[in-house]
Amino acid sequence: MFLMGLFFMSVFHSSFGENSLLHAYYHGDIIIGGLFPIHLKTNRTNTSGPLSCSDYDVQMFLRSQVMIYAIREIKLPNITIGYDIYDTCGDVSLAVRATLQLLNNQSDPKSCLLPSEPQMKVVIGERYSEVSIAVARIVALSSVAQISYASTSKFLSNRFKFPTFLRTVPSDKYQTRGIVELVKTFLWQTVIIVGSDDEYGLFGSDSLEDTFSQDTNTCVEFVQILSADFMTNNSQTQTELTELLEKIKNSSAEAIILFTKDTNAEIILEAAIRHKVNRTWIASDAWSSSPKISAMPDIKLAGDVFGFIFKQKEVPGFKDYVMSMFNGTENALLKDYLMQNPLCSNQSVEGRKKCLASYIDQDESYRIYLAVQVIGEGLRRLLKCDNHQCEHSSKFTASELLSEIQRVNFNVSTNNVSFNSDGDRRMGYDIVYWNKSEFKQGAKIETIGEYSPDGKINVPLYLFKNLINDTVSAYNCSKTCGAGYEFQSEGKCCRSCVACVIGEFSPGNSSDCKPCSERQYSSEKLDQCLNKTDEFFRWLDPFSIILCSLAATGIIITVVFAVLFAINLGTPAVKAVGGYMCFLELLSLLAGFCLTFTFLDRPTQNLNCVGLPLFGIVFTLCISCILANLFQILLGFNFDLTIGPWIKKLNQPLVLVTVVSGIQVAVSVSWLIFNPPIPQEMEGSTTILHHCEMTSFGYFSAMLVYNGCLALICFLFAFKGRRLPDLYKNASLITISMLLFMVMWIIFLPLYLTMSGKYKPAIEGAAILTSCFSILFSHLAPKFFIILFRKELNQESAITEYIRKHYELKGLPVIGTQH
Repeated sequence: MFLMGLFFMSVFHSSFGENSLLHAYYHGDIIIGGLFPIHLKTNRTNTSGPLSCSDYDVQMFLRSQVMIYAIREIKLPNITIGYDIYDTCGDVSLAVRATLQLLNNQSDPKSCLLPSEPQMKVVIGERYSEVSIAVARIVALSSVAQISYASTSKFLSNRFKFPTFLRTVPSDKYQTRGIVELVKTFLWQTVIIVGSDDEYGLFGSDSLEDTFSQDTNTCVEFVQILSADFMTNNSQTQTELTELLEKIKNSSAEAIILFTKDTNAEIILEAAIRHKVNRTWIASDAWSSSPKISAMPDIKLAGDVFGFIFKQKEVPGFKDYVMSMFNGTENALLKDYLMQNPLCSNQSVEGRKKCLASYIDQDESYRIYLAVQVIGEGLRRLLKCDNHQCEHSSKFTASELLSEIQRVNFNVSTNNVSFNSDGDRRMGYDIVYWNKSEFKQGAKIETIGEYSPDGKINVPLYLFKNLINDTVSAYNCSKTCGAGYEFQSEGKCCRSCVACVIGEFSPGNSSDCKPCSERQYSSEKLDQCLNKTDEFFRWLDPFSIILCSLAATGIIITVVFAVLFAINLGTPAVKAVGGYMCFLELLSLLAGFCLTFTFLDRPTQNLNCVGLPLFGIVFTLCISCILANLFQILLGFNFDLTIGPWIKKLNQPLVLVTVVSGIQVAVSVSWLIFNPPIPQEMEGSTTILHHCEMTSFGYFSAMLVYNGCLALICFLFAFKGRRLPDLYKNASLITISMLLFMVMWIIFLPLYLTMSGKYKPAIEGAAILTSCFSILFSHLAPKFFIILFRKELNQESAITEYIRKHYELKGLPVIGTQH
């Protein structure tokens, strides 16, 4: 907490200078914080310097007064509730600075250390998801509850990252589903998605694209993400805006979804009016009820606007409170409004009151009111208050209040207020339409239906017919599709456009766009269906040729070793690697090299997908042979007469190999019988990936863990015997081979689990080849070299002499030797 505070405060001190944030404070036993973007913009540039705010928003000012009004309604016996409300200007940096000052109990804002228990116990805000995410990370350090009235990003539902965040609005995941249902209701077949480079726009546009991809009847022509500084008026953003409008004008889309904040939407629609880009627009909740945008002159030139807003309700008594000029109350935000930004100043006093009251909204204001009511209910539960007294004092921790707020379940009028496990409210949306027929300049925002929490769109039939006639008749077929211009979509090939939908509501009458088959996609010119390319690890792939060459080399070397060892079977060098048991080891290595070929070509259940289960068997056989060899070496060079005869009876290599290998055989055979890897197809936009699907991670884990344990046992035995008087250094060489095997599979496992694509089988084959070569060259190749080039060492006398010198150097008598 100290380091985070140090970082933020050092940044703010250098960036903001001595500028103070606009805020209103009222002392109380309990302080409720508030974060509101009363100004919508800052003068932020690429260079450092003090920030100032611009674009005063009267509606946001009134919403801050809703919070004050609602706090005054909370009556707790002998306890006063205060507030500390900041103007964040919709800027992340300013909001973080305001949050730190809230947590610092009005102390020196340059202080680096956050208090362990701040006086502020809960904060209401912020409006934008991007800002709320930054605030949520900070207040969580002190377990302070944060209740947002407008941040809808589904990212904020993550309890692990944002444990203290709650909101009186639903997550965007419900809104995006509603937008998709609206598109389907109006039979629109192509859409454009425009989002913004922030958490709200990015998560919303991604969710929309994912949901549309599951609907084969709707295609997304393109997705445009606005730059982070889109609202700043510079040459770069003007170029971006011009390019976006040009793409929209040349598109075949029947609706453009603007999932971004209101400031961005205002810029786009102003430009659409100037350039006479007449389309159907779908507004997200961030701007669907914006009085500023709906009142723009000539808004009808931009086309029709549909939108989603949360269920609206009037804050009881607030309009009268505003008309009374706030009942004579005073606060810094109100003073700033009256002195700097008064509305309708040329009208009478009564006219100014009515003018201000006309800006009261019924969506965000009511959700702010609910947030305060939630806090009041949480306090009553925590302090055990009735109408006369509170059993507990106002000395409590923020985490205690958070726990009570998370559990609230009560009614405000007819509305139930509670939070689910993600801190969200589950509620429906109203669907609005901007009616321009009643106004010469602006538009009237009218509710035409609703989207219920169970996922259904409800629009009256007569209204639906009128709207669809109005919207569809605005475009004839040449405008919708263009002459010879077809819809572009994944998995769909549209050939021509026929009669428009006027009065008919069957999707089949809208166009004769014919979907390509499941294994086809549209060509670039959109005039034919092309077959998707089959992708798998082919024989002629360069990587495949390398693996095959290495596997063939391993097979030849293994056969040569086997022939040479058979010719020299009775010699000490062959006996040192297990005698006749070495042929079992060579057989398992030969099988391992051959298994590499099972990972090539199109997967089949009978061959390609059995590679890993069979590798488990053959490599266990190999390691068990090495383990038996190690056991021989350890007993052969141990002259301790106290060793019991039962231990020496274990020196039966064939029995040891059979038992150890039999366990792995049981695991791998069960795997192949009950839950084997199976061939699967994964369809992309233009390709079909053929791969083996691992249906049982349990069997795969058991196989690897068992082989890993055997390798570890061999490694420990070999490491223990590395100082034995062994002329051929078997123990040391086995130590190296087992170490290589374990390191290889530690590297391979995360690659295998995270990788996808046609080269995944190549990784499996490379891991098997590396394992086989590590044993072939570390354990067996040195004996091959001795047999061919150091024949003097392949004698009994050489071994005896080596042992004698070993013990003489240690000053010990030579008791005897065993071979």
